[in-house]
Amino acid sequence: MRQVQHPQKQLGQVDIAGIQLDLKSRDDIPQLLLGLQHIYTTPALRERVFQILEQVRPRNEKGELVSADNGRPGMEQWKTLVLGVLRLGLNTDHDRLQELANQHQTVRQFLGHSDWCDGYRYSLQTLRDNLRLFTPEILDQINQAVVAAGHQLVKKSPNDGPTGAEPLHARCDSFVAKTHVHYPTDINLLNDAVRKTLEEGHSLAEAEQIDGWRQTRHLIKGFKRQYRKLQKAKQRHTSAEDLEAEYLSYLTLALDHLGRAELLRVALRAKGVMGQQTAQLEQYLYYGRLLEDQIYRRCLLGETIPHEEKIFSIFQPHTEWISKGKAGVPVELGIRVNIVEDQHQFILHHQVAQQQTDEKVAIGITRETKARHPRLQAMSYDKGYHSPENQRLLLRLVEQVTLPKKGRLNQKEQAREQSDVFQAHRRHHSAVESAINALQQGGLNVCPDHGIKGFKRYVALAVLARNIKRIGAIIRQQQIEKEQRKRGPYKKAA
Repeated sequence: MRQVQHPQKQLGQVDIAGIQLDLKSRDDIPQLLLGLQHIYTTPALRERVFQILEQVRPRNEKGELVSADNGRPGMEQWKTLVLGVLRLGLNTDHDRLQELANQHQTVRQFLGHSDWCDGYRYSLQTLRDNLRLFTPEILDQINQAVVAAGHQLVKKSPNDGPTGAEPLHARCDSFVAKTHVHYPTDINLLNDAVRKTLEEGHSLAEAEQIDGWRQTRHLIKGFKRQYRKLQKAKQRHTSAEDLEAEYLSYLTLALDHLGRAELLRVALRAKGVMGQQTAQLEQYLYYGRLLEDQIYRRCLLGETIPHEEKIFSIFQPHTEWISKGKAGVPVELGIRVNIVEDQHQFILHHQVAQQQTDEKVAIGITRETKARHPRLQAMSYDKGYHSPENQRLLLRLVEQVTLPKKGRLNQKEQAREQSDVFQAHRRHHSAVESAINALQQGGLNVCPDHGIKGFKRYVALAVLARNIKRIGAIIRQQQIEKEQRKRGPYKKAA
């Protein structure tokens, strides 16, 4: 049985609305907790967020959500939200998050624990398992509710309705969220593939009592020695004949180990062991065969491997080789993430763009943002989003489009880009870099989570944490100004 929040308070537990936070602190934790406190203490927002959090439950083998009314009581979904926001808002790993959840007094109050009679402690695996229950779709729904609440906070008049509110001016840009991978070369990727193939094969052979895998550690060390030998030969600029001989030795040994794994796969199938049990072995075998073939074609046959055939990590196969032409950054390994930020510094929408450059996502992300926020009146982009089709179609979605054209401009285009409105939005566009920097400082510099699902979840949680932190910063500033007004103007001593 899972609940968003336990209805019965414990002895000594402080209500979240009554928790006092230090407004003078410039640390990130009070701002994040202020944003979470606003969610909890705003009835309409709380009801909406709690309704969405009810979907944060485990799934069965068919991919269906398990019943919330049966089974063991899991972690309350409110706690999962608090811990997830802290993880991305502070750019922490699970180890520091565990320390905060077990030792930080204010954080424990937000998690519903009393100060003096609750000795519950969170285990590391509990945190990992529960944060993994979030999906990008659930986080996106919460984010929309948070952004709407943030816009209510910054309204100039509390009587402004949805139609009379301030129009939204947004700016769209992209950055590369890196994946946690080492620099890829075809020979070190093949070393990874063979090593993991042998390790998976050893585990399966031991479980099924199949002989011939006792010396797996010795085989892995021998293959790594051959890999180092080939590395040194390349570094010493060995003659072409000697280098070709080293490649042949390396590939021959790789084929021998992969062949051993193929025989194991046949033996496992004969025993009826297949499917999910051998999925990892099948995957690493596939990568080993692919990389062995590419090295043979490139180094021994002199072929050029097409970019679309290359892989850059066997552990994070969604990793892309991206060159955005930035000074001092020749290449980045990750995936492009597009964000749309408004003038109030809220991230209205984001999109993980797999195998897509900026000009291919401009129409889609603008259309989705406009559907979510009908008050969107203006959007600015950089030159990377330009295409003749985008210039034409974006004007059908947004009244004011600030999209500089690449290359030479004709007289009409010069007049458009030199207009006062265009120049004003162009000057404000660079402020989106502040949002990108904040996301990267909050954890989106390198994504440690595995798989494309983990990557998208990590990005969505980072965007949500950023918007909650922004609400906390606004509330903190409003409360400081309120206290200053109470004290009255500063008077000089007589």
